[in-house]
Amino acid sequence: MHRFKEKVVIVTGAASGMGEATARRFSEEGASVVLVDRNAEALGKVVADLPPERSMTQVVDVSQSAAVDAMVSAVVDRFGRLDVIVNNAGVHEAGEPADISDERWRNVMATDLDGVFFGCRAAIPHLEKTKGAIINTASVSGTGGDWGMSPYNAAKGGVVNLTRALALDLGKQGIRVNSVCPSLTRTGMTKDMLKDEALVAKFTQRIALGRVCEPHEVAAVIAFLASDDASFVTGANIAVDGGVSASNGQPAQD
Repeated sequence: MHRFKEKVVIVTGAASGMGEATARRFSEEGASVVLVDRNAEALGKVVADLPPERSMTQVVDVSQSAAVDAMVSAVVDRFGRLDVIVNNAGVHEAGEPADISDERWRNVMATDLDGVFFGCRAAIPHLEKTKGAIINTASVSGTGGDWGMSPYNAAKGGVVNLTRALALDLGKQGIRVNSVCPSLTRTGMTKDMLKDEALVAKFTQRIALGRVCEPHEVAAVIAFLASDDASFVTGANIAVDGGVSASNGQPAQD
């Protein structure tokens, strides 16, 4: 498919995991893709095998609004337009609430929530021209609580409701806003968790499909939400969770 030929797409957090998979998916479908991350070395490795005439990297900390504004301006300067922004960059902090310092709290909120808003805000005037789309990476952790993950839960919960609010505010401008809510996915953020076989077994007991999500599976849903196939979908927080959210929390019956 070439649903995004002549379209311009920004993907934040594109140096690994879901962001990398998403950038590759859009490139495969013909888009000019801007890969954004704080890790310049990792970005370079990802972009090395993408078409140079349709690829661009930007080393940006999305928690800094001025840097995000400058990045979006640089994209439009090079490609002349913007059709899609995928606000995917994120970090994670875990621990008991009493042990979460101000710095650790702000680190998560600044990247996972502020960074999403900054990306949306900077993109609005350009997406209005193209009747484009915003896709935010939220999480099942934004639709329900976890033990020992209060900063992440708060930030991703904010992304879920920010997505709804922006969909209402921007619909009249022809901009669609949606999010994806993955469950446990094989990424750099989860690599240590995935080494713990007992922990993975506990997770998969709650996943109807019985396995961990792969980054390309999230990327496929993001691409759908960005495409004309989803032309009447906005304000949706789409579970990409293998059935986790289908459960009411009771254990499986043998």
